[in-house]
Amino acid sequence: MSSELKTTEVRSVQREPGSEQRVFTFKATQLVWLLFGILEALIALRIVLKLIAANPASPIAALIYRITDLFLWPFAGLTATPSAGGMVLELSSFIAMIIYALIAWAIERTIWVIFYRPRGPIEKVTETISSEDHKQL
Repeated sequence: MSSELKTTEVRSVQREPGSEQRVFTFKATQLVWLLFGILEALIALRIVLKLIAANPASPIAALIYRITDLFLWPFAGLTATPSAGGMVLELSSFIAMIIYALIAWAIERTIWVIFYRPRGPIEKVTETISSEDHKQL
C-alpha cells in the first residue's frame, strides 16, 4: 500500500520599483540638512558668544570662532558691526545664516529633482514550490 504526500508552498513578494532610489534620495537630503544645520548652529552660537562678550581666549569660544571664520569670511565687512562694552552684534553672520539656508535648500531640491523617482505600480511576484514524497507502508 502506498501513500502519496504532496506539499505546495506559495510565496508572494511585492516589489516596489524605485524604492532604493527613493531611500537614497531621502538619506542624501537628510545629510545635506544635517551638515548645513550644524553650520547654522555654529554660526548662531558664535553670534550669542559675541553678544555676551565671551572670552575669545577660552578654548571652546576660540574653536567656534576658528571654525566659523572659514564660513564667514565671504561676508566680512558686508555690514557695520555695532559694538558696546565688548559686546558685538555681527549682522553679517545673520545674513550668512540666511544665505547658507538658501544654499542648503537649493542643494536639497537639486538632489530631489535628479534622483527622486515617484512611486510606481507594485509588482507582485508569486512563487509556487511543490514537492512530492512517496512513502510505502
